[in-house]
Amino acid sequence: MRPDGQEKAARGRRRDEDFQDFAASRARPLYRSACLLTGGDTHLAEDLVQEALGRIYVQWHRTSWFASKPRIDNPAGYAHTVLVRVFLSHRGRRSSGERPVDAVPDGAAPQGDPELRLTLLDALGRLAPRDRAVLVLRYWEDRSVEETAGILRSTPGAVRTQAFRALGRIRAVLGDGIGELAER
Repeated sequence: MRPDGQEKAARGRRRDEDFQDFAASRARPLYRSACLLTGGDTHLAEDLVQEALGRIYVQWHRTSWFASKPRIDNPAGYAHTVLVRVFLSHRGRRSSGERPVDAVPDGAAPQGDPELRLTLLDALGRLAPRDRAVLVLRYWEDRSVEETAGILRSTPGAVRTQAFRALGRIRAVLGDGIGELAER
């Protein structure tokens, strides 16, 4: 027996409401990760989150994660995976040549040491996009080597090597002055 039009419409509204709840709960964590990935470019971070949520929305309607047989066990993890892939694909486009200006965005100052935060964001911004992605996934989002490898479509050994090298690069960028900032 096929569902009638009203039943299909009701299911569609429930899926839209489910997605809106999901997007509202995940937008802030996605934005924080996107800011790290973009080296502090808040405008690009917003764009990446919107694009990631748009891609997830398309999948949301093809596959109901709330059905009796979900295809994706962890929608929040999937959202971060999509975000990183959107970031990496964006960095590969030739049209992504825009660069942020050296102005601090308006808004409330984050808690903590703003100078340390800006120094770290600047250092992340100087790394290659894939290095940034590895460091954000491994050390900001506390993902395992295997999870990071899955998101980046790489091998665990390659992730370990890349994380080691990226940490070395960020140490070289930060230099000896980071110890003084961190001790405050």
